[in-house]
Amino acid sequence: MPLKIRLGNGEKGVLKTSDLYFIQKLLRTMRNPKTRFDSREFVEKGEDYLFNYVGKNVGGIDEGRRNFLKGIVIGVAAATVVGIIPGLRVLVPPVEQATGFPKSLLVDVSGNPLKASSIPVNSPIITLYEYPLTGEPNFLLNLGDKSGNPVSIAPVEVSVPQTGKTYKFPGGVGPNNSIVSYSAICQHLGCTPPYIHFYPPNYVGPSQLTAPEPNTLTAQALLAAKQANIPALIHCDCHGSTYDPYGGGAVLTGPTQRPLPAVILEYDSSTDYLYAIGAIGVATYPEGSDGVPSQDPTKDLDTSQYGSSVGSKTQVQASTNPFSGS
Repeated sequence: MPLKIRLGNGEKGVLKTSDLYFIQKLLRTMRNPKTRFDSREFVEKGEDYLFNYVGKNVGGIDEGRRNFLKGIVIGVAAATVVGIIPGLRVLVPPVEQATGFPKSLLVDVSGNPLKASSIPVNSPIITLYEYPLTGEPNFLLNLGDKSGNPVSIAPVEVSVPQTGKTYKFPGGVGPNNSIVSYSAICQHLGCTPPYIHFYPPNYVGPSQLTAPEPNTLTAQALLAAKQANIPALIHCDCHGSTYDPYGGGAVLTGPTQRPLPAVILEYDSSTDYLYAIGAIGVATYPEGSDGVPSQDPTKDLDTSQYGSSVGSKTQVQASTNPFSGS
């Protein structure tokens, strides 16, 4: 559900979920000592500095995002010129430390338990929920073949190119063992939907080579999908990283050197309900400005700069079809 925000003296429209994720990512970058935001330079140069900063350190700034940032600058400036940082921070819940993974029931926008059998196969619509902390978006996918029939996803060993180590992905769940969930934060530089999203089989082809952002596929991504013999993929339009949704979120093409972390789902066949109960994989994307991780993943780990635990329920939202404008 979009969030209403208050800037200056009045309520200023609504904040879309994608904008909220963008703001949260921007704030994490601003807090990072390696990419710290220079408020003095911002006061001197205004929005030009902000746009350059976002383009350099966050990426993926298009005209819509530029107008969104401009609106924030104008709104916050009405209250105080140098209040951009605290003005942005009011949009994000205080940081809290989580002590463990909650067991969270997946619910729809009405608060009712989501039925696994109701999740469409190969849906192009970006379907997200937050877990384990508020502000951490994850894809929910029901995978199928080229004909739209659900595909049973088997457990698999996933390799981490960064370290050469592997971990066990438990496979799909649901009536057909075809439902999987992965982080919606690209492991290269942290781009979020719509720049990273699922490409169903009918959008994995040469026509996507010239499709507009955020639906472009690279030739390397198409070749990797063919070599892996998979009909669909997850691709990030920011810098071209590609992941295998049938293979535990494994890396198909760089520049990422890390698979997408997976949320562990539990399926209750008596109710058709789904629960998020944990996560596996490398926990977060590198914070370095060049996106190249060190050989020690712990040096790159974020320090829980999201929100609080989602608790016993988390809402699933299917709101954006990135291909609708193609």
